[in-house]
Amino acid sequence: MKEKIEAALEKVRSFLLADGGNVELVDVSEDGVVKLKLTGACYSCPMATMTLHQGIEQVLREEVPEIKEVIAV
Repeated sequence: MKEKIEAALEKVRSFLLADGGNVELVDVSEDGVVKLKLTGACYSCPMATMTLHQGIEQVLREEVPEIKEVIAV
């Protein structure tokens, strides 16, 4: 599952990099909980929560339906 998640993150990474940010996969639990870390400009952006849940999480769930939850660390 980790490889699928990394591939899905590559699809959104270019948009984040364009704004000076990035996303890093920290962990994937066996029960489908994905832990991500927003870095660069995304880390301190007031829209980071929206980016994570309405952008990144949506793409991840479409690409990897086994995901149960996406959380920021």
